[in-house]
Formats: sequence, structure tokens, C-alpha cells
Amino acid sequence: MSRTTAVLICPGRGTYNKAELGTLTHTHGGNPMIAQWDAFRAQSGQQTLTDLDTAPHFSGARHTTGDNASPLIYACSYLDAQAAHRSHEILAVTGNSLGWYIALAAGGGADAMGGMKILNTMGNFMHMHGTGGQILMPFVDENWQPVPDEESRLHNLIATIDALPDHRLALSIHLGGMLVVAGNEAGLAAFERFTGGDDTRKPLRLPNHAAFHTSMMQEVAQMGQKALPQSLFNDPTTALIDGRGSVWHPKSTNLTALRDYTLGHQVTQTYDFTAAVISAAHNFAPERFIITGPGTTLGSAVAQALIGIKWQGINSKAAFQTRQNENPLVISMGREDQRELAL
Repeated sequence: MSRTTAVLICPGRGTYNKAELGTLTHTHGGNPMIAQWDAFRAQSGQQTLTDLDTAPHFSGARHTTGDNASPLIYACSYLDAQAAHRSHEILAVTGNSLGWYIALAAGGGADAMGGMKILNTMGNFMHMHGTGGQILMPFVDENWQPVPDEESRLHNLIATIDALPDHRLALSIHLGGMLVVAGNEAGLAAFERFTGGDDTRKPLRLPNHAAFHTSMMQEVAQMGQKALPQSLFNDPTTALIDGRGSVWHPKSTNLTALRDYTLGHQVTQTYDFTAAVISAAHNFAPERFIITGPGTTLGSAVAQALIGIKWQGINSKAAFQTRQNENPLVISMGREDQRELAL
């Protein structure tokens, strides 16, 4: 009997919050990889994933920093991906931002421990040396339809602010019907002042985030290149779709180029998650898009990207919701009502 085909999508930062405390233990408790990752973290003088996940209370200061949030998200997502691999025919793996590191391992481009080393190292560097911040801003309305000329207005505003003295601002992530904007404090504050919006569309500052995917991360990229050897990267066993929408195929991937992208372009240039989702649809046409946990926030961005290309006739939020009720296209493993569909 043939298995349902799927593309895996791994989440980024900001997906392990108060509601997700305990997720790793609850969903994957006893998995031997957790003990190995805990030992690796302990040897580095870091808090173990188990200690973080089983803390009696969620702490923003403890759980959302790059050195802790990144590996927690990696562990939950990677083990979810392994479960989905067992139940579905996985055609390709992609991710949003931090999710690229997870996708790399989930698709075999690094082994489970190698992926953790890459992500943990970059998470530490981001935490210690990352500067600036990020703002999330939608350009679609409550029905997930583009507000006329709004996306181009926001792009022009970013460029105008970035040209001001002592202001730095750039597009960090294209995220479905939203833009993630990154920059220094002057640039971010100006964007918040001048962006406008309404009750349904307001700029949202993302806590404990740096100016990811911009030139402000150049130092972090260089540190990663010095610290992480080529030997951590493998020929993927499943196709990988990166933050440009480019596909890295098994048995034909240039591993030097894969490392250069992961520790270079991916760190310092705009991450186009929308392009990754569109590439997944056009190149692989899966029956399902499975978003690994933790968290439940990425589903709307995936849906908005698919609505943008009218995938399988889905052209609105209402049409997407109708499809979800009839035969779910997008499955979030972080949602209790959908998780079983991926297992």
C-alpha cells in the first residue's frame, strides 16, 4: 500500500513558548537522542534540554534566548520529522529561518548530532554576538488577501528608512502574507512609527530576536564558518529546499556549496520562506505539507504562500479552511487535533 506523500516544513525561532513547555518530554520522552543531546550540552556547560523542558515554570529570559530556544526547537522538530518519515513518503524537507538547520538534519544533510552541533553553535553565536532585532508585519487582510499596494509600500518604506543616517533596516524573511523586517534600534523604531496599519495589521516586535538574515549578521556568519567543519555536512538522503527556493538533491549535492550557503548566504541574506513553499508545491506536488512541532504559528504562512499561487484552486482563507475540513492539506504536528494525522 502506497504511503501519503508529503513535504516536511520545520519551524523557526519563536515557536517554543509557554504553551510548549514540556513538549519534548511529552511527545518524545525516552528517545535515546535526547540523552545524547543532553550529554553534549552538559559537556559544553549548558543547561540540558531535559532540564529546560521540564522546568516548573516557563521563563522568557531562560527559554527564548538563542542558546536555549534554538536547541529545544531543533530537538522537538527533528524527532517529529523522524516520526513523519516513518508514516509518510517524504518528498522534500524545508524550513523557516532557524528551520533550515533542522531541515538540513531531517533531510540527511547532517546527522542528528551533527545538526545539533551546527544549530547549537550558531544559536550560541547569535545569542552572544547578534545585534539588532526583528518586527513582523502583515501585508494581507483578515481574509488573507493582499492589501492593494501594501507590500510594495512596505518595501519602499524599508529602503527609505535604511537610507537615513544611523538607521539600518532590511527585509529579513518573506513569510507568506507577512514580512519580517530586521535592523538596528533606530531603524526598527522608525518602521514602527511610520508603518501605519490598522486593528488587524500592526507591527509586532519579536522578543529576543536579532537582525537575522541581514548583513548585520556578517560577524556571526564568519564565526560559524571558522567553528563548523565541512565534515558535519552530508549528502542529503531527501531533497532539501532552502531559503531561496533552490533544491538540493540527493547524490548530486555539492557539500562545499551546501556548507557555504548554510553558514553564509542563509545567515546574512533575506530568507524567502514563501519561495521555499512555492518551490515545494511546484517541484514535488505533495498530498500534504506537514509542519513539525513545536508551536502552531507557521500554518497560516504556509497557507498564505499557497493561496498566493492559487494552489489546487485555493484562493482565499475561506477556501483553505474548506479544504482543511474536507481533506487537510497543511498539518501542524504542534496541534493536538492534527498531530495524529502525521503519525
